[in-house]
Amino acid sequence: MRLILLGTGTSFGVPQIGCHCPTCTSSDPRDHRTRTAALIETRDARLLIDTPPELRLQLVAAGIDRIDAVLFTHAHADHVHGIDDLRALSVRQATVLPAYGSRDTMAELAAKFPYIFDPTFVVQAGTTKPELTARILEPGVVVSIAGVAVLPLALPHGDHQVFGYRVGAMAYLTDVKAIPAAVIDSLKGLDVLVLNALLSRPHPLHLSIPEAVAAAQGVGARRTFFTHLTHEFTHVTLAAKLPPGIMPAYDGLVIDVAEA
Repeated sequence: MRLILLGTGTSFGVPQIGCHCPTCTSSDPRDHRTRTAALIETRDARLLIDTPPELRLQLVAAGIDRIDAVLFTHAHADHVHGIDDLRALSVRQATVLPAYGSRDTMAELAAKFPYIFDPTFVVQAGTTKPELTARILEPGVVVSIAGVAVLPLALPHGDHQVFGYRVGAMAYLTDVKAIPAAVIDSLKGLDVLVLNALLSRPHPLHLSIPEAVAAAQGVGARRTFFTHLTHEFTHVTLAAKLPPGIMPAYDGLVIDVAEA
């Protein structure tokens, strides 16, 4: 199995509009951070995690022309507002793509994008829309998605709940403020942990970088990659601040994951 980190930036993206800081003006491509998304690729399946505003650009850059399902972490704009880009895939594949998430997330998506999730909505002849069907996941219940065993994990994001996902020896947790003890028990034996790490100072919705380091060390994965990064640090600067085994991610990073 491999994991492709399509986007690793915060909701503003990097470079930020109008900013001229060292990160936003950097020539290092690792400092160009689109909004957060990932792709899990096994021998037989591709599972997309989230549909951020730059999804089309991300999928083109990664050479992705097919997916089997979409997993949503939550319905905030920076994670879902590229959902219409799935139209190219559902049309190309001539199929309805299953979209998975928590009950609240899928209800919010149905309210935001009724033309996608309302089966009674019919487009005008000669036009197309994304063809998706909503599937509800329950936290802590393993589900087979396109033949891949997926464990949804409930995590706090301020007053909201988001889903992280464990697949084999990899776990992808973004937009979390903490990792509850019950979830840590579900993360034993990881080869790869992807975890959000926002700023050096505390934030009400996200793990700070020091909090993320402590959380990662508590989980004990062999390798941890920080995502949902801001422009506070360049890739090189942040990498130098992190302990062994913990690294900043970057857009386009491909991670081979050991067997569980």
